[in-house]
Amino acid sequence: MADNLFCKDFSYIEGETIELRLIDTYEGGNGALPFYWWDIVQKTNHAAVGKISLRIGHNYHSYYNGNIGYEVDEGYRGHHYSLLACQLVLKVAQYHNMEKIYLTCDYDNVASCKTIEKLGAKRIEEVLPPKDYIYYNDEMKIHKIYELNIV
Repeated sequence: MADNLFCKDFSYIEGETIELRLIDTYEGGNGALPFYWWDIVQKTNHAAVGKISLRIGHNYHSYYNGNIGYEVDEGYRGHHYSLLACQLVLKVAQYHNMEKIYLTCDYDNVASCKTIEKLGAKRIEEVLPPKDYIYYNDEMKIHKIYELNIV
């Protein structure tokens, strides 16, 4: 990938109650899409509460992996930080001309399902990712796969 794939304007993204601070970018390869990776930071006390990534583009593996990945540290859950962070990275996806994104979670991850549905994504299916999926492992659970149109 070219060095100019990533926009420096997204090294810091500010929301009302959180901000995203870029940790790193990854150019992708071997089936993995290029992605941005940020810390999710509370604006009031500057505490890092979790992380979020945006995988740019679509391929066979992104259908099962999703375009957005997030995690909120256990002590900070229940404050909708993942939803707020997802809303902030949607403008990055739009910048990269993505008309839709896929979001996935384990079928029993109630919190992630609620976050994804609050974003307005529509569930496409529940499926066990195939063995040729780049991140497949024998302990993998059924995934709920959602699509969100962002144009």
